[in-house]
Amino acid sequence: MTRLSVNVNKVAVLRNSRGGREPDVLAAARACLAAGAHGITVHPRPDRRHIVAEDLPPLAAATAGYGVELNIEGNPFAPPRPGYPGLLALCGQVRPAQVTLVPDSDGQLTSDHGFALEGDLQALADQVAGFRALGCRVSLFVDAGNPRVERVAEVGAQRIEIYTGPYAVAHAAGDARAALAACADTARRAQAAGLGVNAGHDLSQANLGQFLAAVPGIEEVSIGHALVGEALYAGLDATVRAYLGILGRTG
Repeated sequence: MTRLSVNVNKVAVLRNSRGGREPDVLAAARACLAAGAHGITVHPRPDRRHIVAEDLPPLAAATAGYGVELNIEGNPFAPPRPGYPGLLALCGQVRPAQVTLVPDSDGQLTSDHGFALEGDLQALADQVAGFRALGCRVSLFVDAGNPRVERVAEVGAQRIEIYTGPYAVAHAAGDARAALAACADTARRAQAAGLGVNAGHDLSQANLGQFLAAVPGIEEVSIGHALVGEALYAGLDATVRAYLGILGRTG
């Protein structure tokens, strides 16, 4: 069955908007894990606008206590600065099971494109090697339909994460056939190259089932924005269990 990793960034956004510790990111993560989530995802950005470095050790301890994975997302090329020692240094502190590398710029609102995988990829391969030396499984964020997805294996990463934002937009517009075909083709090509396949961005209860039915072999979905928004009405426990129900029906 596809695993659910809950991204708790949006809980941190709400906390940081007011200052202090509420809502408590660790408590939210524990609530998701108690409901059966298979992991927790975070994306500590250099501008510290949501998850911050200090959040990572307790989240790592919580996921370890439940025997599930912590997934840390980030741009490996973003330089260190006060309050942000760099992605590799952060991962060195907590040794997450998985690190998902994204090509985000510093001021980017959200991850909205994958690596192009063009030209000389030695610098990216060097970054991947650094994370693998920490014992992390490395996943690269890629666009559906990227014609060079096989190059992810060349740089030493073990998985891709398909950027599903365009699929979510197409689903909301009423015709997701082309977007699903692109996602499915990308998944198959990655798997043929020996890569595992994750997916994430704007997946929700409304569109997750159709995505999983059409795209083969998804190992993990990372869901945060929609899940936290839905939980405002139904609560984290009920919302996580609803997602697990969808995964169970399509797994």
